[in-house]
Amino acid sequence: MKPSETSSAQRLRLLSRFESLRKILTSEDHAEYLEKPLAYWALPTDRRLPLAFLGRTLEDLLSRPFAELSATPGIGQKKICSFVELLARAAGTDPSQLSLEVASVPEDCQTASADGTSAGGNGFDPASVSEVVWSRCRASVVKHRLGGELLGRLAPSLKNVTRVIRNTPLEAYVNSTLAEIRARKTHGEKRIRTVLEVFHSVHALVADMETQDHLIVRIVPRLIDRVEQWIGGALQKPGIPSEQEIFENFVSPLLEQVRIDTTGQIASLAENRLGISGPITSVRQVARTMGLTHLLQLARDSIS
Repeated sequence: MKPSETSSAQRLRLLSRFESLRKILTSEDHAEYLEKPLAYWALPTDRRLPLAFLGRTLEDLLSRPFAELSATPGIGQKKICSFVELLARAAGTDPSQLSLEVASVPEDCQTASADGTSAGGNGFDPASVSEVVWSRCRASVVKHRLGGELLGRLAPSLKNVTRVIRNTPLEAYVNSTLAEIRARKTHGEKRIRTVLEVFHSVHALVADMETQDHLIVRIVPRLIDRVEQWIGGALQKPGIPSEQEIFENFVSPLLEQVRIDTTGQIASLAENRLGISGPITSVRQVARTMGLTHLLQLARDSIS
């Protein structure tokens, strides 16, 4: 087959697929899609994106003949193929997911605002976050009224979170699209990755939860929850916890959190300062320094 014939055959296949996708996307079930720009379905890893089309809505693009779209300046064969693939991605999106788009944050969720990468832990991959995925993550935060939580509190580690945004609440991002966040002058890839990772973690936990009038979702770092649970139990028991118990259930988890959030050198300094790196007998010094035993006794006396 001659090159010209191959090109014509490929063009016919693209035309046929475009018409099939147009029929799907203009159906009543997909009516909400039409107001979205094509960029809504683009991923950071996509190559040869049809830049001339990304800012245009599906309604605008699907109202044009395929021949006209193909003749658009800057749109060659590879980019028209990419354009059709984006339409296919849009057609493959569950229509119910678009209803999760965040239009605004409910008034009772609002509080004052303070102030190339590979897949990371917990299955997070920033390259897989499209506007559709981001919309779902934002919706989960609003649905469960977690907008007041701070980025630094929910991040897997503070090592990669710049101090500027550690005290920034999630609600500072729930009304912004990915494109709008990327356009912020102070938001480079590292900062955007942090925001995406925190929202992804929250969404993974609460996405399938239903809301209850008498209950609320509370998210805390795993090690901190361990400490809080132990303290709550210790306050309900008679007597004072042993030094070994204090070390294992209070001092050790907190130091482990320090190791997660800081460099090895700082964690080591913290251990040395508290006498943790020495023999277990030094726990008495730690407990005395922290005043933990005394605080537990005071707390028990106050509730008895």
